[in-house]
Amino acid sequence: MQDKAAGVRPLDGLKVVDVSSFLAGPFCSTQLAEFGADVIKLELPKVGDALRRFGSITPSGDSLPWLSECRNKKSATLDLRTPEGAELLKALVAQSDVLVENFQPGTLEKWGLGWDVLHEVNPRLIMVRISGYGQTGPYSGRPGFGRIGNAFGGLSYLAGYPDRPPVTPGSATIPDYMAGLYGALGVLLAMQALAKTGRGQVIDIGLYEPIFRILDELAPSYHMKGYVRERMGPGTVNVVPHSHYPTSDGRWIAIACTSDKIFERLALAMGVPEFGGDGKWGTIGQREAERALVDEYVGTWTARYPRDEVLGICEQFQVPCGPVYAVDEIFEDPQYKARGNIVYMKDERGEYALPNVVPRLTDTPGGIDHMGPTLGQHNDEVFRERLGLSEARIAELTRAGVI
Repeated sequence: MQDKAAGVRPLDGLKVVDVSSFLAGPFCSTQLAEFGADVIKLELPKVGDALRRFGSITPSGDSLPWLSECRNKKSATLDLRTPEGAELLKALVAQSDVLVENFQPGTLEKWGLGWDVLHEVNPRLIMVRISGYGQTGPYSGRPGFGRIGNAFGGLSYLAGYPDRPPVTPGSATIPDYMAGLYGALGVLLAMQALAKTGRGQVIDIGLYEPIFRILDELAPSYHMKGYVRERMGPGTVNVVPHSHYPTSDGRWIAIACTSDKIFERLALAMGVPEFGGDGKWGTIGQREAERALVDEYVGTWTARYPRDEVLGICEQFQVPCGPVYAVDEIFEDPQYKARGNIVYMKDERGEYALPNVVPRLTDTPGGIDHMGPTLGQHNDEVFRERLGLSEARIAELTRAGVI
């Protein structure tokens, strides 16, 4: 089985046109490209995607996010705002399977490139549309970025301590990545539907929607009992101890007791078995009623030992735990190394470390073939080889600023 699958990627043969910018749309098409899809990234001539200039800039002039999040794609330049550019996009759509865009709703329609037009050009087309609030609703015309998605989706309100303002929940770009993942999932679902119906469709995602979707019982809990969850610092609603705790070497450890049985094992690890089982903190209700005392006790225990020693004790008693890592520790961790979670890519621009492909498929894995391309690197392949334009026509369109 593996011999037959050697060198095969699940999405070999899938043709994708990516006209999106910055992060959500590009990350969507990157997921497809990592598993074999042929992705053409169209960028504004001379200017390029804004992601090229976002974050740390490398000596090549492109940013680290660009090199990482636009890997495996081909770059061609095209000004969709011009009539000639719109016609060239239609020509590409006619021979493609997927189009990814994340313009403000109405933008493509203004250029004569809305769904109705592109669907007529190619009835089998699957179109991913990612925007701040989705294509419909009273807020659909508003601009949106990841920070707004975190805030509007309900995550930012939960991030931080109850007596302080909401903080950034890890990264302002979480909604971009989440929307990109859902966009890629939508493509796979739409491909299955296409095989049954013969028709393409639109995948419509607002940046806030994946955030709202992953907030566990937030919505049903409010509906059932009017409960508005507040900020809890590192704590977790409905379970305790389930937080970050200090260690004697100035580091932090995450411990997750999601059941009474696990707490019973932690009590044994801490040398107080009488606290678990039929003891004073043996049930989640008892622990929840004295949350602050439970967390204080666990934190006092962890603070007696260096982090690695706490990890060893917890592992011995099968208590779920893990180090609260900074990125330098990630680079040194043997688990990351054994799993190949960091891959080193090198080309004429230098060597860079990138997060490796997820998910891990045993027979037909994805892979990183190259980092984000240089601006217009594949113009000749796209316009001459694929669309059949003559060198004279390409030169003419280049002078006009269309490509």
